[in-house]
Amino acid sequence: MSTLEALVEPLRHSPQLIEAVDLLTRQLSNEKARRQRFYAEMTPEEKIEFIDGEIILHSPARNRHLDATLLLVNLLNNFVRIHRLGTVKVEKCLCVFPRNDYEPDIVFFGPEKMAKIEPDTLKFPIPDFIVEVVSASTEERDRGVKFEDFAVHGVREYWIVDPDTATIEQYILPDGDSAYTLRQKSTTGTLTSLVIPGFTIPVQAVFDEAENLAALKSLI
Repeated sequence: MSTLEALVEPLRHSPQLIEAVDLLTRQLSNEKARRQRFYAEMTPEEKIEFIDGEIILHSPARNRHLDATLLLVNLLNNFVRIHRLGTVKVEKCLCVFPRNDYEPDIVFFGPEKMAKIEPDTLKFPIPDFIVEVVSASTEERDRGVKFEDFAVHGVREYWIVDPDTATIEQYILPDGDSAYTLRQKSTTGTLTSLVIPGFTIPVQAVFDEAENLAALKSLI
């Protein structure tokens, strides 16, 4: 039984099935109207997301969060550009999922999805690879609704970066599956992407400037 089938199974034979469907239909209709207002009112100055029918406005990030994001982008973006593997976006890239809209810290689009992105694109497709740098205010969603949504809708690789513990967790989506598998969780050693061919970096290069510069030289 699929995850979706398991989710709806308790309702399928319930005498309240019709009422439940009506309730969900009304909820989705109201949510669609709120989402359209979200699109109309969002501004480039804000980092905002639309999750579970609600607008989430993000507060400024701490310095270690910004540093980890920048160091990883420095490696990933240069590697992808040099090898012409696709495109990397950071922070204010609104990725549209069937129900929710996210602005992950780092995303990668391979050639197929990159071809759909125009200079004036504001709403981006579902990425092939996502990185979230967790903080106290985002960790529950990063490990909760986003974790599930990314997997169910085909984000093939998801990294969770924790700047407080200098740890990276690498999750992959096996072929034909709709749930992530933890491939690696580490504070040391190297990390190899399965979605971005040839991209291998030391874990500490995301948290240490000297390690980052050394890794950058080896990548290019």
